[in-house]
Amino acid sequence: MFTLHNKLKDDTLEIISLALSRVLLMNDSSFPWLVLVPARDGIREIHELCVGDRAVLIEEVAAASEIIQGLFSPDKINVGALGNLVPQLHIHVIGRFRADSAWPGPVWGAGTARPYTEEELNTVSVRIRKAFQQKERVHGR
Repeated sequence: MFTLHNKLKDDTLEIISLALSRVLLMNDSSFPWLVLVPARDGIREIHELCVGDRAVLIEEVAAASEIIQGLFSPDKINVGALGNLVPQLHIHVIGRFRADSAWPGPVWGAGTARPYTEEELNTVSVRIRKAFQQKERVHGR
């Protein structure tokens, strides 16, 4: 039985479930920021996943990166699995812009999060969900 860590529940909105991961949108409109959480209980590190799940995870991270690139046209995409505060394995996929408030440093600790308005949240989440669904149709999943 998979349970999402409470901190992730509090800070994100679930967008879609993929073959392995739940795709979450970080509630910070400063950056296009997705979090992928493999739906496997008790996993803290990538190497703890079975070989097949690791392969699926990298493809899901690549898909999330392509979607952020296609929808938001960032200058760079940062991908990271830190887990210092949330021990549950989760992968951040963050679109970065040279003009963003944290550039060129990391997003963590770089100012206060700007939560989406309800309208922005609805618009962005629908666009991201549709992009994942389209990608799944194209790849026959």
